[in-house]
Amino acid sequence: MRQTALLMVFSLFFCTAAVFADDTEIIGRWKTIDDETGEPKSIVEIYAQNGKRFGKITQLFIKPGNNPNPVCDECADDDPRKDQPIQGMVIIKDLVKEDSEFVDGTILDPQNGEVYRCKLWIEEGQLKVRGYIAFFYRTQTWLKVD
Repeated sequence: MRQTALLMVFSLFFCTAAVFADDTEIIGRWKTIDDETGEPKSIVEIYAQNGKRFGKITQLFIKPGNNPNPVCDECADDDPRKDQPIQGMVIIKDLVKEDSEFVDGTILDPQNGEVYRCKLWIEEGQLKVRGYIAFFYRTQTWLKVD
């Protein structure tokens, strides 16, 4: 009887923890996938700072023959990331949590230097990353890195 009661208490504890676990949290390392080629491009680490979410490129997957240390030469002249190394660059800024999504931030595409409004969310264990220009948008799927 005593073992049954303990088992019930532990079961209740773990079930309650699972219910309150935040499966919408985006903090961690994510492998970016080029939505045109399907090839991995980089690893982005998403982190919290002052209640907001940011993301920086921690690793690039460079094809042989390409520049091993590319810079953001396409960034706007007034962007402090102009001509800075892409590896180590903060490309996601100022996301805030709203329900199960992270919104109201920006994302930089270092290949073309464009900054887009963005939102991120978790769907089936994958990170959905959507960038917006006016009513047009593009969504990428990034994969969790263990």
